[in-house]
Amino acid sequence: MKGGQNTPTSKVSTVNSLFNTRKFLKFLQLKKKLWGGHLWNPSYFVSTVSENTEAEVKKYIEKQNAESV
Repeated sequence: MKGGQNTPTSKVSTVNSLFNTRKFLKFLQLKKKLWGGHLWNPSYFVSTVSENTEAEVKKYIEKQNAESV
């Protein structure tokens, strides 16, 4: 990857795009049933290991899951 393409944001964006494309091709009706055709919430969490412990990351994920229910 060149320049600004090697960022956490660009990597997450690429993974989401590839996943969405495959799922929408496999399940054609899925995109029609989703509001606005979006499979993912646009937010995500990226951090280095040195800043957060595994327990802190798990706690964050659990909190996000609880808020989305």
